[in-house]
Amino acid sequence: MDRPLKHAPAIKLEDVHVTLPSRAGPVAILRGIDLEVGTGDAVAVVGPSGSGKSTLLMVVAGLEAATGGRVNVVGADFATLNEDGLARLRAANIGIVFQSFHLVPTMTAIENVALPLEFLDQDDAFIKARASLAEVGLSHREAHFPGQLSGGEQQRVAIARALANAPHVLLADEPTGNLDTATGAEILHLLMSLSGVARTVIVVTHDTGVAERAHRIIRMQDGRLAPDLVEASTTPA
Repeated sequence: MDRPLKHAPAIKLEDVHVTLPSRAGPVAILRGIDLEVGTGDAVAVVGPSGSGKSTLLMVVAGLEAATGGRVNVVGADFATLNEDGLARLRAANIGIVFQSFHLVPTMTAIENVALPLEFLDQDDAFIKARASLAEVGLSHREAHFPGQLSGGEQQRVAIARALANAPHVLLADEPTGNLDTATGAEILHLLMSLSGVARTVIVVTHDTGVAERAHRIIRMQDGRLAPDLVEASTTPA
């Protein structure tokens, strides 16, 4: 994949820690993460289960609070934002895709995509939803219900929903976990192709074969960035 032009960081983490309480005492989930991700980059985060990948993503999304260090996303310092401020930041600038599709079964594809925009009282919710479905190649399925779609198509609808408000940052947490290998590869390829001049994409995945699709691979181990942070191949996938 060709690397986009260099821009200011979309995401900057400085000495970020997440420590959670447990009956056995405090548990360190993230241990001093320093990371910059440039605007327009496509990044894959890989590592074994329990290495802190999903927690890292949730910190960037503002869904998990860092217990130490600084988090800055699209110019916003999380330390200066309360819960309402973080919610507004997510609504305007961050799209999130999870392993489970979280689609409303009684709504069509376009209704599922438009739903969060309607909550924001956007009059053009369905116009944006239709454009977003087209971006993920599902214009022909907008009137179908989730039960009429394949697993890969349902995940594409979930991606379209995350893209509908044109976020600057798109985060995906194990988005292929409920898909077969071939369909999962297609979804990873789609996600990595969605990065660009104004959109940064970070995908948490167990699939180490993402090197050909990502600009960078970030490897995590025991809550830290592994020393072999690897630049991925720049060959187009």
